[in-house]
Amino acid sequence: MKNKDTILVTGGAGFIGSHLVDRLVDKFNVIVIDNLSSGKKANLKKSISKIRFIKTDLSKVTVMKFAKSLPKIDYIFHLSALADIVPSIDRPLEYVHSNILATYNILEIAKFKNVRKIIYSASSSCYGLSKNYPTKVSSHIDTQYPYAHTKYIAELSIIHWSRVYNIDYLSFRFFNVYGPRARTNGTYGAVFGTFLAQVLNKAPLTIVGNGRQQRDFIYISDVVNLLEKSIKSQQSNKIYNVGYGEPRSINELVKMLNYKNIEYIPKRPGEPYVTHADIVKTKKDFNWKPLISLEDGVKLMINKIDYWKDAPVWTKKKIKKATKIWFEKLS
Repeated sequence: MKNKDTILVTGGAGFIGSHLVDRLVDKFNVIVIDNLSSGKKANLKKSISKIRFIKTDLSKVTVMKFAKSLPKIDYIFHLSALADIVPSIDRPLEYVHSNILATYNILEIAKFKNVRKIIYSASSSCYGLSKNYPTKVSSHIDTQYPYAHTKYIAELSIIHWSRVYNIDYLSFRFFNVYGPRARTNGTYGAVFGTFLAQVLNKAPLTIVGNGRQQRDFIYISDVVNLLEKSIKSQQSNKIYNVGYGEPRSINELVKMLNYKNIEYIPKRPGEPYVTHADIVKTKKDFNWKPLISLEDGVKLMINKIDYWKDAPVWTKKKIKKATKIWFEKLS
């Protein structure tokens, strides 16, 4: 253990974080920080005995006191954030605290601990209603709602701290990541959790618009493979897109689920018709490529469908009520 590098993972009990921790525990000393607002300790059942777990809210810590309580840290994966569009519109200051202030604090910890690299979980939502496909990292930034705005400001903060304080970073702008342990709480949003809970409960699949909109779905294991490669990679101080690189329509997804009970709900403002990551640079720089097709990923999800047995079951009526502010503010 003494000869292993130490990695700090914020949001390590969440969806992406817990899968990453499971991958890292046998190769590194791992410290997980999570306030469990959306993550679950149950997500870490494979790894909990091998890690140090700290339950705390990074936006509220006394940063230097907290930093001094930590051992030497070699790398930081900063994955923690408040997600979801609707509550970010309703309660933007919570997102400022969770996604921006917490990032400032983790950057101060990185500076104090002289970490080798901070690896940030950014969001493709920064591109807004992009008109360029596939979307390059250099594409126009057009955040449509506070969640996207705060995630992008956090990314800019990391870049700034890197320049001023000589902290190496990598920022990965994730597109539509899916897989087991994807969040089941929070306001209506992520399509896989919504659909699988509806299938389990024999409720109609609620398809937004005409279902022809396309998403660049990427399976969690492909994301974790890339994150693991990024640790010792020579690449630094760069931003990358992370997706499968081949967008698929919601109608195709529904067909793969082989479920006939469907109903349509209104198209939502502020959402792109297509998400399509340009991953040429990502594949080249990390000698990486996504391996799990959507067809195979859907099969894997169906095999794990019981994970969503306690997820909220969204109906057309519930969705209309939950997304009212979305239409009011973004239309």
